Amino acid sequence: MDAIEVAEYGDSDRLELVDREKPDPGPGEVRIAVEAAGINFADVMQRRGAYPGGPDAPYVPGMEAAGTVDATGEGVGLDEGDRVVAMLNTGGYAEYAIATARMLFPIPEGMSFEEAAGFPVQFLTAHSCLFEWGGLEADETVLIQAAAGGVGTAAVQLASNAGAEVFGTASTQEKLDLAAELGCDHPINYTETDFRDVVGEETDGEGVDLVLESVGDDVFDRSLDAMAHFGRMVTYGVASGVPASAENRRLLFENKTVKGFHLGQASYHDPSRIMKAVPDLPEGFANDDLDVILGEQFALEDAADAHQYIEDRKSSGKVVLKP
Repeated sequence: MDAIEVAEYGDSDRLELVDREKPDPGPGEVRIAVEAAGINFADVMQRRGAYPGGPDAPYVPGMEAAGTVDATGEGVGLDEGDRVVAMLNTGGYAEYAIATARMLFPIPEGMSFEEAAGFPVQFLTAHSCLFEWGGLEADETVLIQAAAGGVGTAAVQLASNAGAEVFGTASTQEKLDLAAELGCDHPINYTETDFRDVVGEETDGEGVDLVLESVGDDVFDRSLDAMAHFGRMVTYGVASGVPASAENRRLLFENKTVKGFHLGQASYHDPSRIMKAVPDLPEGFANDDLDVILGEQFALEDAADAHQYIEDRKSSGKVVLKP
């Protein structure tokens, strides 16, 4: 089968098309004939060798894949041909991928494989950060960094549907327009305006109740500035590559809370907390209250171009690969 391999860590040109044996599912596993594979920024970090606990090279990247059940291992109650999307540790950038049955989701009726490939990581992350970790309630205010990205577009929709007032940052007018279309009340071009100023003006100097932060570096510090007294932050990424930390004295005297979220680790240690989102999300897609915002689509052999496209910050929504 065709697959993309990272033979050694490095730049996007380390992604190479190779021929690999079709994998066989073990007990509790399913082999998926992949129709679309989602690309996440975590894939980029893994490829660079900068992802804590990431896979050792050589490996096939890819944390989510959508397609049909091609074969099942012992103890799996699925049929060949069932349309599914899976969260994976690795292996999605290939014609066939092995998934654990308990991390499979049926693809909602009417949803394409491409849309399905953008569902698990983005929406489960956004839902968990907003509600299970962030405790967002109606009539609260939330600041979403990178509001036009994969997780950002999901978070904007979920927060807006929940009745929150949404602030969101992005780097271009096109991305700001997208965020506004999805329900962002205050789109902010972070290349031109300090988001702290907009938050301060629109909240009468109080700050927001919740921040979803995925950048690190000084964005983390400025996000703390933008939080209200008793505000919460959920940090779920380090897209800048520069980790950040909060001074405990500041958290103490400002009564602010910072929580970390990692979808893979949360799923491993307590999947029940993640799965709380599952009843809500398919219903939202079925009712057209939620949409997977698709960005560019690349052929499998062009995975290197797809990674570079994301690293150059050209992407909006979900970028997918098509085997």
